[in-house]
Amino acid sequence: MSFSNTGFAGFRGFGGTSGFRDFAASRYARASRPYGDAQSRRAALDRLDMLATVFDTAFILPGVNIRFGVESLLRLVPGIGDAAASALSCYLLYEAHRLGVPRLLFARMVMNVLLEGMVGAVPIAGDAFDVIFRANRRNVALLREHFAKVGY
Repeated sequence: MSFSNTGFAGFRGFGGTSGFRDFAASRYARASRPYGDAQSRRAALDRLDMLATVFDTAFILPGVNIRFGVESLLRLVPGIGDAAASALSCYLLYEAHRLGVPRLLFARMVMNVLLEGMVGAVPIAGDAFDVIFRANRRNVALLREHFAKVGY
């Protein structure tokens, strides 16, 4: 059976360099840094900015010009809505981790999400806090500031 069509080079021996090690090293190196070049990082930041807009400021309340998003609507549902809204925010945290942000910045972003989640659990005041605080917009602003400082 030939492995030439699958791209598997096979093992080159027990004591020396093996094709498996080369494959594993390259695969895991790509997986740990999915946004390798500046263009893909910018595209990821733009995508996260769009998601944060949908999560926090997508809609406008006519007459009073108060902006709110999908998360604010989800938080109106008691119990499960708060968990679902926090899960949406956690997706942004996951993407920030994949972008390779420093631990201190990531901790600030996690604190923003935790604060919004804990205060958002309070029935009426929490909903108002969610509309005002906008953790996702804050987190994307932190990401943009960091990458502008680093030079991406």
